[in-house]
Amino acid sequence: MNTLTLDLGAHSYALHIGTDLLDNIEAYIPLSLEKRKVFILTDETVKPLYADTIMSVFKAQGALPFLLCVKGGEESKSFSEFERLSHEILSHQVTRDSLLVALGGGVVGDLGGFLASTLLRGIPYIQVPTTLLAQVDSSVGGKTAINTPYGKNLVGTFYQPKSVIIDLNTLKTLPVREYRAGLAESVKYGLIEDVSFFEYLETNSARLNAMDMEVCQEIVLKSCETKARIVSQDEKETKGKRALLNLGHTFGHALETLAGYTGDVLHGEGVSVGMVMAAQASHELGMFSQEDVIRLTRLLRALALPVSIKDLGVSVTPTKMYTLMCGDKKATKDGIGFILLDKIGQARLRSDLSEEFILKLIEKCMELD
Repeated sequence: MNTLTLDLGAHSYALHIGTDLLDNIEAYIPLSLEKRKVFILTDETVKPLYADTIMSVFKAQGALPFLLCVKGGEESKSFSEFERLSHEILSHQVTRDSLLVALGGGVVGDLGGFLASTLLRGIPYIQVPTTLLAQVDSSVGGKTAINTPYGKNLVGTFYQPKSVIIDLNTLKTLPVREYRAGLAESVKYGLIEDVSFFEYLETNSARLNAMDMEVCQEIVLKSCETKARIVSQDEKETKGKRALLNLGHTFGHALETLAGYTGDVLHGEGVSVGMVMAAQASHELGMFSQEDVIRLTRLLRALALPVSIKDLGVSVTPTKMYTLMCGDKKATKDGIGFILLDKIGQARLRSDLSEEFILKLIEKCMELD
């Protein structure tokens, strides 16, 4: 097992990465569980796989566990589910020393973190990510959110967990499509600041496709190291550094919103296409070589990820997509914030792209295969 520390002073916490961690989950929770109310949030897919194990461990430690469940998918990150779950937790007389455990993928993690940050103005919570995407990205860093018709993750908080417990065995029960979607976020880390990691992904694409556990552990560890380092420098995305983690997300979130959060476009799939669009924009601006655009596209295809709007099958108009991007969290009075690439391993934030340029870029990307 590997243990990393996300250094945030008084809000620092450990990331535990290994196998067979769920059977001894109490060892990785820095809180006494005796007589503590523990609210375990999961979804309908994860519940039959791991909920009984988690419940048994907490009961054995003298905790008082309550199981909460949502449907899988982005539709559960909603005001209505937030209200329903808040009422359910409050009905059990939650106290400020109660604990919330987010057991699932990015949807459960984002929703659970948001619940924990708002109930009684904040109760402690633990992230137990069971998807690759959540393990390499969304469970780390304390971003919580729910979705709105105006865009994804537009209502949320920065609220750090007490620990992140990553049991790699959970990947064995992950649908192949969900697994591949998680690979997109790992590609992102190579693009924004680590060309050697990008090269590692290129070299090991076949082993990744085969879900080789040695390679999976390496990419989870490397991704978490990178995100922990960036978040420790810019926890609440005020210095520009953490914004780089949003490479591909301005485009990708708009595509997810256009798809309607129905599961037709997974988050990692939207990010995959969004990274290609960001690379294409960077090339159009003279920043990023055509050779590197091709190299990125080749890697994503090798990982069986979508690389074009056509691949997603989403109905897109440039004006509608542009309007959604104007509501992106990185937008300011100066314009939409885009993470663009100088080269593989080097990215930067720009907010000076004109409406005309963005509309033409979207239109061009709609024609790409």
